[in-house]
Amino acid sequence: MDGFDLLIIGGGINGTAIARDAAGRGLSVLLVEKDDLASHTSSASSKLIHGGLRYLEQYEFGLVRESLHERETMLRTAPHLIRPLEFLLPDPPGGRPWWMIRAGLLLYDMLGGWRGSLPRSRGLKKSDPSAAALKPGHKLASYWDAWVDDARLVALNAVAAAERGAEIATRAELLSARRDGDYWVAELSGDRAVRAATIINAAGPWVSDVLNERLETEAESRVRLIKGSHIVAPRLYDGEHAFILQPPDGRVVFALPYGAHNLIGTTDIAVAEPKDAVISEAEIAYLCDAANRYFVRQLAPGEIVWSYAGVRALYDDGEAEAKNVTRDYRLELDDMPGPKLLSVFGGKITTARHLADEALEKLGVTTSRFTRTTPLPGGDLDAAFNRMLVALATWMPPEMVLRLSRAYGTRLNRIVGKATSLGQLGRHFGADLYEAEVRYLIDQEYAREADDLLWRRTKLGLMLTTAEKRGLAAWMKKRR
Repeated sequence: MDGFDLLIIGGGINGTAIARDAAGRGLSVLLVEKDDLASHTSSASSKLIHGGLRYLEQYEFGLVRESLHERETMLRTAPHLIRPLEFLLPDPPGGRPWWMIRAGLLLYDMLGGWRGSLPRSRGLKKSDPSAAALKPGHKLASYWDAWVDDARLVALNAVAAAERGAEIATRAELLSARRDGDYWVAELSGDRAVRAATIINAAGPWVSDVLNERLETEAESRVRLIKGSHIVAPRLYDGEHAFILQPPDGRVVFALPYGAHNLIGTTDIAVAEPKDAVISEAEIAYLCDAANRYFVRQLAPGEIVWSYAGVRALYDDGEAEAKNVTRDYRLELDDMPGPKLLSVFGGKITTARHLADEALEKLGVTTSRFTRTTPLPGGDLDAAFNRMLVALATWMPPEMVLRLSRAYGTRLNRIVGKATSLGQLGRHFGADLYEAEVRYLIDQEYAREADDLLWRRTKLGLMLTTAEKRGLAAWMKKRR
């Protein structure tokens, strides 16, 4: 029976971040995920690394400050995957007063630190070209946060963990675990049993189910399951900036550049089960209405090209309204004798690295903090990387160079190898997806099914035809 220092349950952002940190500190780690990496909440976010401007209204100053500092860390350690993004904030008709919005932006700048890498907020003239897509009459302000490919961030944390010795087991489910002396004995799918000195329950929306049904224990903390839905629509405006919109209910909705489309979200709806992660017609109408209040180009529900929903497992702080539930996390270490059990309640993409650091300190693991400065795989950009991109541009379409460089960074050389033409990348599956990239994602990033690749490792599911998707699925099935 294999033995590990840590058994981590959950292959979302929290689980993989903890695995990376723990393996880097010399612990033996097994991470199990019953589906694919980032197959649920961690691929259903708004794709932002941000402090959370609206959290200021809830007096979550500590969370905002921590998140903004983490934003700086992530921009340094994953510069290929995370990039600065300008947000334009038009004043809402009949909503928050303009002085309050400007004061909030000033406080946001202060909490982020005056020496941060991103520009400070500023007011814009109504005639600014960036406002051309808006209905006339809005006051306008600008501030900066950052964008991330959320599912790729999860995958890169898993890759980094594996390269430091962790075992990443996808399509592997924890069936049960019991304390036996100084160890947990865990039964996994596939007739595998392992021993672990500590279990970390990072199962996200299933954290309580794992505690109650698989570990037969309880925790003091509880989670609120809040559904957030997004739509992908034809472009409502030109440019690579984002908008933060304020509907009459006091929430905020982001309109983000998403390749040839715009990504619009999110909602906040309390649900009973993780399986309720399905967008409703009412949510689609709500998001279309939020956009239509501001943009000249009106959006109809029938134009939506894709949508997704995820269930956030937020720490239940007793707030009555879903939109007001804290986005902070809580780490709970149970007080039973014998091997340890740590459960993660809440959290968000931006603070996952800090959460992992705190989780290991809570377990008494020797402090390392290497994740503050060590780049994620592909993030060690240098002059040689720039020269490689110049060389690729002589035979690869510029849009393809841009996508691959942002997704893989310096590890792009592991995909293209010595190729000097598209034909040398192997079978063409559609759009700009070639066999060399598919093989890399299977061999290095745990992609097993076509959906793993199309909707999480890449977002090429938006580009391939139905026939092309079937061709990819058939090819991958034969390869297994």
